Amino acid sequence: MRAAVLGSPVSHSLSPVLHTAAHTAMGLTDWSYGMHECGEEDLASFLAGLGGEWAGLSLTMPLKRRALDLADTVTGLARQVGGANTLVRRDGAWEGTNTDVAGIAAALAEAGMGAPRGAVILGAGATAASALAALRRLGLTSPVTVLARDPARTGEVAEAARRLGHPVGIAPLSELDEYLDVDLVVSSLPSGAADHHAGRLAASRADLFDVVYSPWPTRAATAVAARGGRVVGGFPMLLHQAVEQVRLMTGIEDVPVEAMRRAGEAELARRAVPA
Repeated sequence: MRAAVLGSPVSHSLSPVLHTAAHTAMGLTDWSYGMHECGEEDLASFLAGLGGEWAGLSLTMPLKRRALDLADTVTGLARQVGGANTLVRRDGAWEGTNTDVAGIAAALAEAGMGAPRGAVILGAGATAASALAALRRLGLTSPVTVLARDPARTGEVAEAARRLGHPVGIAPLSELDEYLDVDLVVSSLPSGAADHHAGRLAASRADLFDVVYSPWPTRAATAVAARGGRVVGGFPMLLHQAVEQVRLMTGIEDVPVEAMRRAGEAELARRAVPA
């Protein structure tokens, strides 16, 4: 059987390392997992060219929203958050689903941060919507404020919140100080974008979930950890969303999480060594 990760750019993806480690530990010697550069305009033709030996696809940006249009069926969760990061072959048809939500929820729970009473989210992209769904899954009921560099570009996460039935407020990221009296800050910002706010986060009482996984730790993560706050990085999210993908693609419930964790951490350590 075959599976792969698609995206553009995709060369940085850890998915091949994580999935291959799982297949090896599970004894799935007839499985292979590849990597393909694929833009939004190429996804339809890529899917059309796949044979019956394909079990599933992992999707990175910019494909998560496009997948909703091309999948034969879409799970309710993927529709709610507005993106599918996974396509699974079901009886010859493609089902679009979202494992990012499960990955975020599992990463937070694993770190003992699974029941925040209040949270804010930095950034308003696809990951922000998945983070909101994950917080809701973990039991958060209080309104969440989404802080964006450009509040005018928060329509998609606001629509996701409406579909999820969770109240959100929108504010400029420049007003971060006014919203830090919470248990948890979720930064869905790209690498380096939260560094400017490290001092503010360090002065708050909030724990931090930062979706960046390389380079790690970020300045924000270092600052929060230095004052005794709990910190979760992006790698545990990637790990646990991949665990769910392996489960969906193979149909096997007992997925070797620790073998995948070791492989991913080893690859990140290798990448951190200067060439």
